[in-house]
Amino acid sequence: MIHEYAYVYLLGNFNRKVLYTGLTTGLKQRITDHKNGIGSSFTHKYNIHILLWYKGFQRIEDAILKEKQIKRWRREWKENLIRDFNPDFRDLYFDILELH
Repeated sequence: MIHEYAYVYLLGNFNRKVLYTGLTTGLKQRITDHKNGIGSSFTHKYNIHILLWYKGFQRIEDAILKEKQIKRWRREWKENLIRDFNPDFRDLYFDILELH
């Protein structure tokens, strides 16, 4: 089994109009924090707490590169990334609660 050390993730608000890209070493806890309004001030201000996409990495350096890459992307590219992984743009929070 491959242990994933870091995660890059995309969150959206209720109507999916605002997207946020983040990086964490503890995906479950970080998304729980966002849902409880303890995330970044930006996610709290715009009520961004719906997990739409995530990817695990074994090396933190790879995760950092991916986060920086996604942050430079146009919105359309981010939406395509989400759509390929999560076609219905549903909240994946309960899916990650089942991760190890």
